[in-house]
Amino acid sequence: MNSRVIITRRVEFDAAHRLREHESKCRHVHGHRYVVEASFSAPELDKIGRVVDFGILKEKLQTWIDANWDHTIILHQDDKELGRFIDGHTGQTSFYMPCNPTAENMAAFLAELCRKELFASEGIELVSLKLFETPNCSATVC
Repeated sequence: MNSRVIITRRVEFDAAHRLREHESKCRHVHGHRYVVEASFSAPELDKIGRVVDFGILKEKLQTWIDANWDHTIILHQDDKELGRFIDGHTGQTSFYMPCNPTAENMAAFLAELCRKELFASEGIELVSLKLFETPNCSATVC
C-alpha cells in the first residue's frame, strides 16, 4: 500500500478555565465540554495492518487527560492564588499551564506532550491534534 494511513482517536472531557487579561467575560472562570481529536500515522502498518492499536491511543491519551484535565480548573501558572482558593473551598483540582489556557495553547501543550512523552516510544507520529473548546470553535496543531 503506497498511501499514508492516518488514524484518529477522539477524547472528551469537562473542565473549567479562565483567561488572564481577556477583554470580556472569558476572564472569569467558566467551563467547557472539550473534545480532542488526535491523529497519528506510522512509516508502515504493523503485521496485522494497523498504525497502532486504538486501545494504546485510548490508554495513554485518555489516562493523561483523566488524571490532569478532566473535571479540573485549568489556569495560567500565575493564577496559583486563585487555584489554591478554589481547591481549598471546593475540593476542585487545579492544573497550571505555563501560559494562558486558550484552546490554541492547550492544543499545542497536548500535542507536545503526545510527541515527547505519551507516544514517543510507540513508533508513531502525531500528524495533528484538534481541540474543540465548543462545538463551533477549535484549534489545530499540525
